[in-house]
Amino acid sequence: MRERAERCVVTFRTTAGAMAMEGACREEGLPGRLIPAPRAVTAGCGMCWAAPPEAREALEELVMKKHLDADGIYAIMI
Repeated sequence: MRERAERCVVTFRTTAGAMAMEGACREEGLPGRLIPAPRAVTAGCGMCWAAPPEAREALEELVMKKHLDADGIYAIMI
């Protein structure tokens, strides 16, 4: 079993929003990956972007810069 670690999680209302985040992060070279949304947070589409906590500021800037359809940004243990 994997050890739990703190992650920065970005949730989305739609799958298209989650896919747009994945593309934007790949384009900008930001870390993370799409995962099923944890029960601790809700996501309309059931997917979220999980990244190391130190990437939070860069992710917030990316969401604003690219006008991504993010529902929320959380710091959680998963």
